[in-house]
Amino acid sequence: MNKITSIVILIIGIGLLVYGIEASDSVGSAVSEVVNDAPSNKSIVLVVAGLLATVAGGVGLIKRR
Repeated sequence: MNKITSIVILIIGIGLLVYGIEASDSVGSAVSEVVNDAPSNKSIVLVVAGLLATVAGGVGLIKRR
């Protein structure tokens, strides 16, 4: 993976992570937590995808060929 691709994946991962954290603080997620005693699926998916993309981008930048 080249450095440009790694940077793009890292930026997308950070964006997904921030968006997922914001989604977990939403009214819909609060209702879901009260009803189901768990955060909404959307916020969980966004946070996990953001973490995976951030790690993948970071590893791509750090890894030497």
